[in-house]
Amino acid sequence: MKKLLPSPLLSVALFLFWLLLNRSLGIDQLLLALLLALAIPVMTAGLRPVRVCIRKPLTVLRLIGCVTIDSIISSLSVLVLLIQPSRRKHSAGFIYVHLEMRDPNALAMLALIVCLTPGTAWIELSLDSSTLLLHAMEVSDGTSLAAAIKARYEVPLMEIFQS
Repeated sequence: MKKLLPSPLLSVALFLFWLLLNRSLGIDQLLLALLLALAIPVMTAGLRPVRVCIRKPLTVLRLIGCVTIDSIISSLSVLVLLIQPSRRKHSAGFIYVHLEMRDPNALAMLALIVCLTPGTAWIELSLDSSTLLLHAMEVSDGTSLAAAIKARYEVPLMEIFQS
């Protein structure tokens, strides 16, 4: 059964999303949704290097709230800089963030968070996964920005993904 459904939640999500996107409950759509829900997780199983085991679901909710608030604030800041470039106080810059986490799923989530936050971009991760290089649209103090990323994102991700 494990080989047929390597990721049951993904299968359920794919099945429901297919039906919602097509807005149809016809037999052809139900069969196609079932086929995709079974086939895609099997075909992509090798892309997931480590099985995900979320250890603290409440921390996930706190992290989602934190990322949402940070994204809204960052979006407004970027909007102001685009509308009024003269309000820029600091130049763009690169920041090194020394990471303690090594879990590939946690690193992938950190990459997603950094890239989804307007004004920042994930540039490079060192080969040993210990140092992240990121670019920020406006950098006043790289050290405090790195510390904020560690405190706001790395610590909760470590709680969620690492034992």
